[in-house]
Amino acid sequence: MIFKDMFKVNVLSAALAATVATFASTTPAFSAIWVTDQAHSSAQFKVKHMMISNVSGDITGVDAKINLNDKDITKSTVEATLDIKTINTNNPKRDEHLRSPDFFDATKFPVIKFVSKKVDKAGKDQLKISGDLTIRDITKSVTLDVTGPTAGAKDPWGNIKRGLSASTKINRKDFGLTWNKALETGGVVVSDEVRIEIELELQQPVEKKPAH
Repeated sequence: MIFKDMFKVNVLSAALAATVATFASTTPAFSAIWVTDQAHSSAQFKVKHMMISNVSGDITGVDAKINLNDKDITKSTVEATLDIKTINTNNPKRDEHLRSPDFFDATKFPVIKFVSKKVDKAGKDQLKISGDLTIRDITKSVTLDVTGPTAGAKDPWGNIKRGLSASTKINRKDFGLTWNKALETGGVVVSDEVRIEIELELQQPVEKKPAH
C-alpha cells in the first residue's frame, strides 16, 4: 500500500512539474528584454494629399528594445529606431523625394528614434507611453496610445512571441519637415498632421554563443 501511495505521489509530482514547465515556457518573467521580429513589424504613416485624399506608406526597418515588467507594466521601458532607407509608399520617385533633404534627409539623419520616459495604464490592455521622438536631430515629446502587450504565444518553431500596437499624431513641421507647395485652388500639397501606427511582433533576443 505504501508503495502504491509513493507511486501516486511520484506520478502527481511528475505531472505537476510538466505543467509548471509548460506554463513557464509560454509565460514571460516579471521583467525581461524583448526585441522586434523585424519580418513581422512595421510602422505605417498617413498624411493628407492636396487636401482631398490620404497617402500612406510604411517603414519596415523597425528596431525596438523593450524591457517589459509584467509585475508592474509602468516600470517598463522602450527604445526604438526606424530606418528611413526602408520607407515605402509604392512610388519610387516619391520615396526618393521623402529620403531627400526636402523631407527626412536620410543621408544625414538615417533614423527616427523614440525613447520612452513614462508608461501609464489607460484601461484593460491599454497604455499611454510618453517619450522623446527625434526626427532630423529635432526632439519633441509625444505620447503613444498602445494596445498590448499580449501574453506570450509559442510559434511553430518553439519561439515565444508577443505583440503590441501603437499610434500617435504629430505635426511634421515641429520636426523640420517643412516642404510644401500651395495649390491654385487654395490649400497645400501636403498636410501638416501625420498619423502614425506601429505594429510590433516581439521575441526575446537570441543568445550569442561564445566563439571557441
